[in-house]
Amino acid sequence: MGSSPGWLDRYENGQRDLVWQELRELGGGIRESPWIDEARLVCDAMARRARHNVELIVGRLTADGYRFHTNDDARTPVRPHTPPTPEASAHVDWLERRFGAVPMTLSSWARIVGDVWLVGTHPRWPTSAAADPLVVEVEGSRHPGGPSIRGFVDDEWNGWLELQGEDPGAAGPFVLPLAPDRLHKDNTSGGGPYGIVLPDTCVDGLLTCQTTMPFVSYLNWVFGEGGFPWPSGDDGQWRVRRHLAEDVLPL
Repeated sequence: MGSSPGWLDRYENGQRDLVWQELRELGGGIRESPWIDEARLVCDAMARRARHNVELIVGRLTADGYRFHTNDDARTPVRPHTPPTPEASAHVDWLERRFGAVPMTLSSWARIVGDVWLVGTHPRWPTSAAADPLVVEVEGSRHPGGPSIRGFVDDEWNGWLELQGEDPGAAGPFVLPLAPDRLHKDNTSGGGPYGIVLPDTCVDGLLTCQTTMPFVSYLNWVFGEGGFPWPSGDDGQWRVRRHLAEDVLPL
């Protein structure tokens, strides 16, 4: 297989796009290669940068007077970022036992970033929820003492199995739900949740949202827009998003 490809050093030195391209080209074969540990280090480095971005954006929104709340009429206040609990790694292990391989980028996100919920209302931008704010909830740690996210995921899995038995062509691949879709975030009836296709032995997973794209590509798009990737053209919104996106780290 040759010498180490030096992915981590190259990633940290700015060759991120090229590194992701090489990792994706290996597909599921990375799991059988001698470079699997280095690939995991790259994913962990990505997640640390992502956590920095989350904390930066949450801090700026909080300073702006942003109200983080549920996506319903009650608008109950919520915690926007819940760091991983000590059970995060065990939850990823459960996902792999239940559904098969989990992409390394999602595993790193769960273990290092945690759960993120940016749905809310900005004082200078009352329609901010319509801009598809970033939500990624893997562990479900925002809901302590409530129903386990595993029960919700199992319900989704059982519904998919039923549909697959009735109409395999309509079922498609199983998608692990991570977030409400853009309309549901705005308390409007919409489609199915955003999520990651499972099982997937590749380094980076496929995220289904308005389209399907690599998880890291989605995150770069969202962070580049300050956490709100669907601009309306409103000048006030543009100014807020530009402020939020300043100095975010590319993944």
